[in-house]
Amino acid sequence: MTAFKLLLPDSLPLAPDVPDGVTAVTYAAGAPVPEEHRDAEALVVWGNRSADLAAVAGRMPRLRWVQSLAAGPDAVLAAGFPDDVVVTSGAGLHSATVTEHALALVLALVRRLPAAARAQAEHRWAREIGGLQPLHPEGAVTTLLDARVLIWGFGAIGSTLAPLVRALGATVRGVARSAGERAGFPVVAEDDLEAELRRTDVLVMVLPATDATRHALDARRLAALPAHAHVVNVGRGSTVDESALVDALAAGRLAGAALDVTGTEPLPPDSPLWDAPGLVLTPHAAGGRPVGADALVSANLAALLAGGELRNVVAR
Repeated sequence: MTAFKLLLPDSLPLAPDVPDGVTAVTYAAGAPVPEEHRDAEALVVWGNRSADLAAVAGRMPRLRWVQSLAAGPDAVLAAGFPDDVVVTSGAGLHSATVTEHALALVLALVRRLPAAARAQAEHRWAREIGGLQPLHPEGAVTTLLDARVLIWGFGAIGSTLAPLVRALGATVRGVARSAGERAGFPVVAEDDLEAELRRTDVLVMVLPATDATRHALDARRLAALPAHAHVVNVGRGSTVDESALVDALAAGRLAGAALDVTGTEPLPPDSPLWDAPGLVLTPHAAGGRPVGADALVSANLAALLAGGELRNVVAR
């Protein structure tokens, strides 16, 4: 009897629990799966290029399951694996690290760290942002105390971030496809988004990349935000209309923004985003370190072999 073959990428150290009858093989994630391993039943993906996945998507006849370690498995979905191959995501593996980064970006904007950095570069003591200051100055958000924070994309990351922001004094609401309550926070439906944007001080975006979310934050929705608002995106770069964002910042219709993701990565040197006023850029640094990957792979492998329900199954 041929052993069940599980392919593990070499892009991070993995050591999942593998039962008898399963052979774990490490493959190079920077290239297509080699011919001798295309008989595998299971494939774990992390850091693979879409083209390399597409090159083997229809050439692994025994493949039953693909486990992406990314929260948003868009590269796997774009590769075109057959419909009978179960795809599972890494949802939850990045909640802690992306939450850390999102909170850092929110606080950097609200506490005016970019302005302090510019003053430091000029060797100037910035009295306009230090010393005696009003708690809530006219036309600016300089603290999370009493701030209205809206998290658009209220999944695992959003529900991890929300209590931390609330602990710092903010009122937090989420946005999802349907309204209700999640993790103890009120969530509004996307149909009511624009009304919610009008009373938002900080918008945090954690949306996946899909056809429906492309340029979800467009010129119309940016215009709905108050001029004192800040925008933070730690989801996917395609969800923001970057030209509209640059225009809003340049015209003073938005106080600031922070992007950890951009539509094209790496960001081209001639992109207007580099020089947009009030914009903080980080190089897709929020995640990149799946926490608990071994446990997820082990659990899903066991479920697959037992005919049970896998975690994080992606609807296609």
